[in-house]
Amino acid sequence: MAAEQSPASRRNFLRSVGVAGGAGVLYSAMGALGLAPVPDVRADEYRAPQRSDFTLTGRGGKKVLVLGGGIAGLATAYELGKAGYDCRILEAKNRPGGRNWTVRGGTTLTDLDGRTQTASFTKGQYMNAGPARLPQSHVTLEYCRELGVELEVFTNQNANAYIYHENSAALTGKPMRWRTAKADVYGYVSELLAKATDQGALDARLTTQDKERLIAFLQSFGALKGKADGYAYTGTDRRGYLVEPGAAFENGTVLSPVPTLSDVIASGVGQRFAFELGYDQAMLMFQPVGGMDAIPYALAEAIGRHRITYGAKALEVKNLPDGAEVTYEDVGGRTRTQRADFVVAAMPPMVMARLKHNLGTGITAALKYAVATPVGKVGLEYRSRWWETDEHIYGGITPTDTDLATIWYPSYGYQGRRGTLIGYYNFGANALAYSDLPHAQRVARAVSRGVKIHGEKYRTELDHSFSVAWHRTPHIEAGWVGWPSQTGPEYTLLNQPAGHVYFAGDWLSHVIAWQHGAFSSARKVVTDIHERVMAA
Repeated sequence: MAAEQSPASRRNFLRSVGVAGGAGVLYSAMGALGLAPVPDVRADEYRAPQRSDFTLTGRGGKKVLVLGGGIAGLATAYELGKAGYDCRILEAKNRPGGRNWTVRGGTTLTDLDGRTQTASFTKGQYMNAGPARLPQSHVTLEYCRELGVELEVFTNQNANAYIYHENSAALTGKPMRWRTAKADVYGYVSELLAKATDQGALDARLTTQDKERLIAFLQSFGALKGKADGYAYTGTDRRGYLVEPGAAFENGTVLSPVPTLSDVIASGVGQRFAFELGYDQAMLMFQPVGGMDAIPYALAEAIGRHRITYGAKALEVKNLPDGAEVTYEDVGGRTRTQRADFVVAAMPPMVMARLKHNLGTGITAALKYAVATPVGKVGLEYRSRWWETDEHIYGGITPTDTDLATIWYPSYGYQGRRGTLIGYYNFGANALAYSDLPHAQRVARAVSRGVKIHGEKYRTELDHSFSVAWHRTPHIEAGWVGWPSQTGPEYTLLNQPAGHVYFAGDWLSHVIAWQHGAFSSARKVVTDIHERVMAA
């Protein structure tokens, strides 16, 4: 058996296989002996290419040009580099990361409308303009561990944050603590189900013992009264306190009055709770210490700074019989051309679709099939952390039904002197409406909405701000893209090579808009290229 062979026996065996069957058969045999990666589509079984994979094959890593220094492009170069591939990245912007972008004091952005902003955040303050949170299940955390990126908890859900609806049928214009809304929704729903169960409405589905157990659960889950009181929900300290319990005889004053069942249903607040149950949104979540861009900068450092050319705007991609060729404009406006064995296009599809290429009309149509999503964010730096001192909110998110969509409270710098929150994180029509405005008007509009939730301090304590409209950002042009269908020919086509040209990005995954999707797509392309080289 292979497992029982000595190293010398294995080498002799592999030489004979290579002579008789060629590199492809040799590579398969190496896989069987545990000396080369065996293809496996499961993400958790991914094995990075290694220099030792080329042992006894007479082959080595090829030259690869990567278009785009976002997470997918960086991950591609990083992983192939482990096996000795000569990877070079051409990035149109002056930094790595793509949409993984942390804005600090001095950061400058000129959008597609020619409007320029320069951030004036104070030292230690920042906003993550793109991705801002990392689920525990995502492979991104593996890269943080591997690259030494320090993490801290990102508070995605906070019982002290608010839900604010001003367009609902009841309780309009009244910020409601998340904990209060949850207590009332859970309480009234539990009351209805307990009463229905007790009155025999579910007798056809439940045994007597089932009914008893269900009612016991509902009493606990909804904080209900007993059978003698009709399993009524009347409110408890789960709703929060008007006056906190304290010393001596201060037993606290629970928030009241409790709204009616009809008002709670009409308010729509219960529809917000699905958010915290989402697989990718459930706590705990994490963020890199000091800003999300710690990830791309760590990748860039591991790849080698000399391997990344910034300010390189791709103009044309050619597939060739023996490789591929890229023509680009450098930061000085000069046109240059580079050749490689393979090209990996890790660019947004709508940007790639405009490049000149010889990959066929089907590729262009497939790239245009993806749908760009408008996304906007604004960072608001305040002279004090009033949300902590006055409202006891330490991190978390307040969802609204206004054009802000959400307000995010920072998950760093707790109890410091200053703080920066996200004043809106919106999509679609709301993002388009804000992007039509100059920056100062975006801030004024956002602040006018925020004042309704937090009062005048939302305006008077504001010091600095910076806004991003991703769909108006050069070389990116969307917060993310979606697909009308991921089972059609377009998506399938782009998950295959066009000759010596491959495509990578979160948009070629089922985890779109997350860095996990970009890493996963890069791993697939890396595996495809490495297997192709080994089998040649």
